[in-house]
Amino acid sequence: MALIAPICVVVGVTFARWVSPVEAVVPALFAVMTFQGALNNRFREVAEVFRRPLLLLLVPAVSLVLMPSVACLLARLLFADDPQVVCGIVLEYCVPVGVVSYMWVGMYGGNRSLALALILLTTVAAPFTIPLSLEALLGATVELDVAAMMGRMLTMIAVPAVLGMVVNDATRGWGERVLSPALGPAARALLVVIITANSTGMAPYLATVTVETFCVAGFVLAFATGGFALGCLLARALGRDAADTVTACFC
Repeated sequence: MALIAPICVVVGVTFARWVSPVEAVVPALFAVMTFQGALNNRFREVAEVFRRPLLLLLVPAVSLVLMPSVACLLARLLFADDPQVVCGIVLEYCVPVGVVSYMWVGMYGGNRSLALALILLTTVAAPFTIPLSLEALLGATVELDVAAMMGRMLTMIAVPAVLGMVVNDATRGWGERVLSPALGPAARALLVVIITANSTGMAPYLATVTVETFCVAGFVLAFATGGFALGCLLARALGRDAADTVTACFC
């Protein structure tokens, strides 16, 4: 996937005119991916995460508070002449934990229940945390249609996640043993489609590539890598096992 993702971006940018219509079904594709991933969890496993909430609270604190704050500071220093770039970088690190993180956690043997809990928690909080972060860091007042955003988050993330756990519990693990592996290849294929479709939005900005474009890309790559390392260090500092460490790294 690490090699496929850049190819998807290139295809999406190069053939944006033909691929962009697929964006309309991206929310539905996300819902399928979320459902497939949630089949590997049970309600009692997720409930156990909430009974030991330290990492569940610290990871969002790092990803939604510390990371955007440091990103804002560095972006102001490095790209002071371009407020739009600064705003884009800050927004990049204000978004909730993505469903894609769950796939990486599963691939590398992480704690999938913790990952799902983090996705649900940050997703539900997103309509409130994103405007607050932008206002606190940039002084920008952002008006969001909270009801509409909550509706999208519910249909893409929350409802499919709950449905997946319901199916797994109701079938006494059949969802995890049989259905999830059966849907796995389709979920990975959908991820390719999602990355490609979402990349079409970059096309206008890459029509004229400048030195600043490469600088911004390099900064985002380096800062994201630092975020992975920080999550790993946080879990190790708390004495968590390898599964929790993997989850903290990717989330």
